[in-house]
Amino acid sequence: MANPIISVPLFEKVFPKNTYQRAVDVALLFLLFCLLIYRLISLNNYGLAWFLAFLCELWFTFNWILIVCTRWTPMLYKPFPERLQQRVPELPPMDVFVTTADAVLEPPILTVNTVLSLLAVDYPANKLACYVSDDGCSPLIFYSLVEATKFAKLWVPFCRKNNIQVRAPFRYFLDESKPSSANSRDFQKEWKYMKEEYEQLSRRIENAAQQPFPIGLTGELAVFSETELRNHPTIVRVLWENKEGLPEGLPHLIYVSREKRPKNPHHYKAGAMNVLTRVSGLMTNAPFMLNLDCDMFVNNTQIFQQAMCLMLGSKNEQDCAFIQCPQLFYDRPQDLLLLHEYIGKGIVGIQGPYYGGTGCFHRRKVIYGLWPDEAENQGKLYDNVLLKECGNSKEFITSAVHALKGKTDYFASNLSKFLEAAHQVASCSYEYGTGWGKKFGWIYGSLVEDILTGLTIHTKGWRSGYCSPDPPAFLGCAPPDGPAVMVQQKRWTTGLLEIFFSKHNPVIGTLKGNLQFRQCLAYLWLLVWGFRSIFELCYATLPAYCILTNSNFLPKVQEPGIYFIVAPFVIHHLYTLSEFIRTGFSVYSWWVGQCMARIVTMTAWLFGVINVILKLLGLSEMVFEITQKGLSTSSDGGDDDDEGKFVFDESPVFVSVTTVVLVHLTALATGLLGPQPISVGKGSGLAEFFCSVFLLVAFWPIVEGLFRKGKYGIPSSTIFKSAALALFFVYLSKL
Repeated sequence: MANPIISVPLFEKVFPKNTYQRAVDVALLFLLFCLLIYRLISLNNYGLAWFLAFLCELWFTFNWILIVCTRWTPMLYKPFPERLQQRVPELPPMDVFVTTADAVLEPPILTVNTVLSLLAVDYPANKLACYVSDDGCSPLIFYSLVEATKFAKLWVPFCRKNNIQVRAPFRYFLDESKPSSANSRDFQKEWKYMKEEYEQLSRRIENAAQQPFPIGLTGELAVFSETELRNHPTIVRVLWENKEGLPEGLPHLIYVSREKRPKNPHHYKAGAMNVLTRVSGLMTNAPFMLNLDCDMFVNNTQIFQQAMCLMLGSKNEQDCAFIQCPQLFYDRPQDLLLLHEYIGKGIVGIQGPYYGGTGCFHRRKVIYGLWPDEAENQGKLYDNVLLKECGNSKEFITSAVHALKGKTDYFASNLSKFLEAAHQVASCSYEYGTGWGKKFGWIYGSLVEDILTGLTIHTKGWRSGYCSPDPPAFLGCAPPDGPAVMVQQKRWTTGLLEIFFSKHNPVIGTLKGNLQFRQCLAYLWLLVWGFRSIFELCYATLPAYCILTNSNFLPKVQEPGIYFIVAPFVIHHLYTLSEFIRTGFSVYSWWVGQCMARIVTMTAWLFGVINVILKLLGLSEMVFEITQKGLSTSSDGGDDDDEGKFVFDESPVFVSVTTVVLVHLTALATGLLGPQPISVGKGSGLAEFFCSVFLLVAFWPIVEGLFRKGKYGIPSSTIFKSAALALFFVYLSKL
């Protein structure tokens, strides 16, 4: 007779009620349709501005349809990690990938904290291996990891002994984490000692970074003496090996820097991830993999067990190709939390969340290109076509067969014997003539390799899971200032549009593959982000154009049609405000979020569209720009002196929004002080005047930037370019 305890589920699906959200969504959709009908009926009575407004509102309505379809059926998973030992006496091995690419833009201390939090996670150390990909081939990163390994021998036992929850030292040793008088003297003494050791580690890394040449390249570092950023051999080093296989010891730690040569394509992060997949397949070949960005530390020590509940508790492997955890920031929590809260949960209820590039647990066999129907038929894997396209490493093909068959007995205790083969599979020529990046692995062809890879997996018919524990699984640091945000958003927009114009378009995946229709709509909502910039830019200039030309794009205030504009505007803003408040944020946070959304759309997103157009015309090549990351050590992640101030640089990305602001200032000055002031008494132009003032308030960081100096002021070159464009717009409007 079977033990009834064994049959208990490891997770359950929760379907939150969203009656209120559905009602608001449908009401807004109805009002938008009414507005479009009103525009069409009145089209003959108005001019160009009215028609342009109709086209913009048609796009906004289409976008809202995608949002409604995406979040209509929200779902969550509730894992039960306390039941895991009952169902799985021995936890499966796990390979963890940490990626970094620039020791300047991504400070080594960030990578060190992420690695330390992983080494100290609540998971058997003899089942865990951590691989760090240094795509910049930096001796400073290598040196920092060597020093971090020494500190880890103290830090990991301290965390486990005292059940420390936050295991990234730079967050744990904040002022508010000081031990209280209630703690024992032994703990207080140990805490002080650990903090001093961490501060010494930080100083050693900082001192090494400040030297003209980072460190003396002797001993193990000698291999870096003849390396360049994009021209160097493969470097694979085992920094720590758990040879005794102790569950309470330190996990394996391996440094990987793949070979790069100027004439060989390296495919950015996707290429680095494929190298990590092959190297780890040779050395440990764990059936599950986790990938993290270098700035995303473990914030919930139970996250590995919770993810395994979903992976191992699924009745069918097809239901759980990968487990995505929400990407959240400790210094600006509102940036992505709302997206996960009100859009992400809806996607979970369809075919599963997108792959977000970090904080994601994968099945190795899925990354190797296995289809859902092949998962049930693993007897002829030696004849699998994919194995013939894995490359010419016999050792790796053997490990791939083990992985595809679901074997978990390959986790090695002697990593050094695989170093020669690891150098082979990490060479820049290994992928020639193979299916890497095309049929399996991380897929090439977009700057957002994560979305493209997840879309490819979903198109095959796999589903994905979602793990959103409390406290959050992983936390990272948001881009520190305006230019860094623009770089990140522009890269995302460019990569998403690359997918839209490629053979991987989700519409094709639905027609020819196994991508569900609503999942296709969810992907479309994401991929067409950039197009919104064109319509928002047009819509934002219409009030100024109408003031300059004494025309209308909005109904007069005394006309009934004005309600079709005002009602959706007010309802949408009140509803988004309620979302912020229900999630625990302030009204001020909501307003900042609204302003930043408008600014980012008309700057970074617009330039992302321009990048893709130039690529399609063959006039430019895509360049992967790394987002600058900073280390915020305050409890709220902010600096009081910098709070509310927007940072600018000389990037042309700020020209568009500065031009819009100057156009509106010119229009208002002309309308109020010109020879024919706005006639607000009869209601003509009053709505346009209000919209113009509202836009200037929404773009207040840009308005302030016109008058500030230094990094908080818009550079003179940008102002001159924007002024010229604004005068040109005014001239054309007057024709």
